[in-house]
Amino acid sequence: MNTNVQDKKMELNGRDDLKRPLLEPPDSICITIREPVDKLDKKRTVKFRIGNIKCASCVTSIESVLGELKGVESVSVSPIQGQAAIEYVPKLINTKMIKETIEDAGFPINEFSEQEIAVCRLRIKGMACTSCSESLERALMLLNGVKKAVVGLALEEAKVHFDPSVTGPDCIIEAIEDAGFGADLICSGNEVNKVHLKLEGVSSVEDLNTIQSYLELAIGVNHVEMDLEENKVTVNYDPDLTGPRSLIEGVREVGHGSYKASLYIPPRQRDSEQQHEINMYRDQFLFSGLFSVPVFIFSMVLPMLHPLGNWLEYKIYNVFTVGLLLRWILCTPVQFIVGQRFYTGAYHALRRKSANMDVLVAMGTNAAYFYSVYIAIKALSSDTFEGQDFFETSAMLISFILLGKYLEVVAKGKTSDALAKLTDLAPDSARLLTLDDDGNVVSEVEISTQLIQRNDIIKIIPGEKVPVDGIVTDGQSYVNESMITGEAQPIAKKPVDKVIGGTMNENGCLLVKATHVGSETALSQIVQLVEAAQLARAPVQKIADQISRFFVPAIVLVALLTWLGWLIPGVFGIYPKHWIPEGMDEFELALQFSISVLVVACPCALGLATPTAVMVATGKGASLGVLIKGGNALEKAHKVKAIVFDKTGTLTVGKPEVVSVMIFSSMSMGDFCDVAIAAEANSEHPIAKAFLEHARKLHQKIESNDQPNNQHLTEARDFEVHPGTGVSGKVGDKMVLVGNKRLMQTYNVTVGPEIESYISENEQLTRTCVLVAIDGNVAGAFAVTDPVKPEAEHVISYLRSMGISSIMVTGDNWATATAIAKEVGIENVVAETDPVGKADRIKELQMKGLTVAMVGDGINDSPALVAADVGMAIGAGTDVAIEAADVVLIKSNLEDVVTAIDLSRKTISRIWLNYVWALGYNILGVPVAAGILYPFTGIRLPPWLAGACMAASSLSVVCSSLLLQSYRKPLVVQHTKGQTHCSKST
Repeated sequence: MNTNVQDKKMELNGRDDLKRPLLEPPDSICITIREPVDKLDKKRTVKFRIGNIKCASCVTSIESVLGELKGVESVSVSPIQGQAAIEYVPKLINTKMIKETIEDAGFPINEFSEQEIAVCRLRIKGMACTSCSESLERALMLLNGVKKAVVGLALEEAKVHFDPSVTGPDCIIEAIEDAGFGADLICSGNEVNKVHLKLEGVSSVEDLNTIQSYLELAIGVNHVEMDLEENKVTVNYDPDLTGPRSLIEGVREVGHGSYKASLYIPPRQRDSEQQHEINMYRDQFLFSGLFSVPVFIFSMVLPMLHPLGNWLEYKIYNVFTVGLLLRWILCTPVQFIVGQRFYTGAYHALRRKSANMDVLVAMGTNAAYFYSVYIAIKALSSDTFEGQDFFETSAMLISFILLGKYLEVVAKGKTSDALAKLTDLAPDSARLLTLDDDGNVVSEVEISTQLIQRNDIIKIIPGEKVPVDGIVTDGQSYVNESMITGEAQPIAKKPVDKVIGGTMNENGCLLVKATHVGSETALSQIVQLVEAAQLARAPVQKIADQISRFFVPAIVLVALLTWLGWLIPGVFGIYPKHWIPEGMDEFELALQFSISVLVVACPCALGLATPTAVMVATGKGASLGVLIKGGNALEKAHKVKAIVFDKTGTLTVGKPEVVSVMIFSSMSMGDFCDVAIAAEANSEHPIAKAFLEHARKLHQKIESNDQPNNQHLTEARDFEVHPGTGVSGKVGDKMVLVGNKRLMQTYNVTVGPEIESYISENEQLTRTCVLVAIDGNVAGAFAVTDPVKPEAEHVISYLRSMGISSIMVTGDNWATATAIAKEVGIENVVAETDPVGKADRIKELQMKGLTVAMVGDGINDSPALVAADVGMAIGAGTDVAIEAADVVLIKSNLEDVVTAIDLSRKTISRIWLNYVWALGYNILGVPVAAGILYPFTGIRLPPWLAGACMAASSLSVVCSSLLLQSYRKPLVVQHTKGQTHCSKST
């Protein structure tokens, strides 16, 4: 039943639903409104599962109470399914109010989830330490409509999941700015396939509206965003239906040639902002240096050089000297102009009830500056006053901190070098071919890579990079894929082979049909995965988060106790007077010690210890062909003590070959092949594919020798996959089973002695036997062999030397599994198990207290990959396995298993080293700054030097993380001409 409150028809976005963020439930519905209105003005649809709907009157009741709500456009209730779909205007009403209204009417909501979760990524400016990122996360989570917020300190980004019916990117940016940070939108919503166009020939608003209306109505266009001032348009589109060239041509046609659109490539935001930040710190340091260096000379150098510095002691009024005046004048711009950023940061930090480095710096410099102002005023008002000003302390402290921040941002920029190199792999242009119906080249034109559309034919000459992912249609060559997969040797390519965008064509000319373009290419997916990994927070980061909560208040308390601890004993004469430097008194000495404590403590180093190491490690891993999905995966991988390997496609090459076919009935070989082909046609298993290929070749050979068999068997009906055992289905009127002995036993099919002998004989040769039963009797069998990967034995041996045990779990028979395990050196074997059994075996190992990794490649490995502490998917495997895994090995090379674990161990060790350095620095630096060594050695840490030490500590942690860029694979196995060579790096 349907009640349309305002007689407006609800329209569904069929294809647009496929482009939703991953977090959105699949049953969500979106309203399409063609008029360009504000996002929150658009209508949306929410679905509820409602209980206690017993009759038509219940439906009427629900529709009537909802129809009275302002903002509800239409209500559709299904009494049979117990569901309601409500169309509403988010600006006038939200889903929570609708839900409460239904419940108030006496109908419980049995199932309710937010129908749409949008995601936006933002660049964050002004974060100094972990305290900043934590407080920003808290501020975002307090914003109505925000479901999840993750802030990356080292990456300087935030990823926010929000309900678009409640809030939007503008509100989120406003909340970030209100918390005291700057924010720029990187991307929002569906950014999968997006193109930027520059419009020409547009002279009025009407022209822009015409173009916008055309684009919004164009097939395959999901979203259009116009920039009226710059005459630019951003279009999100479905690459299955349209592409950039089609949109550009459409704009030209809608204006009958008067409008022109060209591709516009906006500058890369991260690079430009990073350079802007580097330039800002550099300019601020140089500006402060213009004043701080003279202050240093006037206070520290010239007074020591008599008579050159005597003029500084000239008294202007009372004891107010020329030197004091110059220091005051020169220090003030540094304190209030250059140092404004510390005041602003401290104000916002305290306003959100937290404290960061800015608070410590502001307190320290203010104490030095305003005490010096007090000294200057006393010098003006008294002719007998004696005191030491600290203007040089304030100015030099700010200068050294800015120098440290400048060096830190330069070093931090290098942590994402590996990711930047990946991003730059794709070429800027490509050669587009136009072919006629006979496949002859009609034209060749060079276009931007961003204008390539799906199914385009691209010509790639020797020495050029492959622009997008595709399939070779003509030509042969060798392609260097080392930049994507880490594979050292060029890979031979021929027609039907796949090529990856960003790889280098070596020596032949290739024609490639584009299959994945834009952000769908493997290169883009790798970049997106690594970016997400760098934003993910490692569990070990919690240490810094916990310390940061009390770090600054604790340092302020220590500084206060230091001041009192030196002032009170000095006033009462508890320590000798000669401890007090010449020109100072007890108060000034105590103040210097307390200022040194404030500025020597460094929360930044703690906050950078983990994220910088994770950024470098994930980027380095990606360049080696190992994609690690964040700090959590890194931390778990370094604890791995047992690895479970799948057999087919993991330990073996994954391309089985049929080596023997045996008939155990009166059926001819041709008929046997027909039945088996029909039964296996829908199976995705590698063994099934191998048999299909062999059977078709055999069938063709039989037909060429005999009369062609014109009987065409269709695919099996009632086809069913039996995980771990085989498949079944009806071919014509015959019940066909194709699988192992366990499948035959399940269906009570007798396996005679002759068949047993055939199975045993092949299993001893590490072959897998597959039986084919027709109507309850074994009609034949075929033996399949899948060669072991050449590096498998070396990898298992190396893992053993790392203290990691290896287990093989497979659905294959015990004899074959045991033979292969013996060949590669695995002692623990579990055979004849299904996907659930693999997951159960992993849980058994976990019950023993072991951290378990699972290495697999197929859909049937997904449960085990999820069950394992660390799931590793071989890159040549299925998308499902890759989605379920924590680590993706781009190559089907087992040595990368060793690389992933070794890199994780090196990274976690580096993180702990960073923590030891950051904590050790504070544990040692604070007591020294507080003057603990002064009574015994006379060593005192002036505040400006303490500030330099603080800046150096952050820089040292970043540089420590950067050392991971020199990481090398611990195990490299080369297989040439039948020989395997193994090299190990230390």
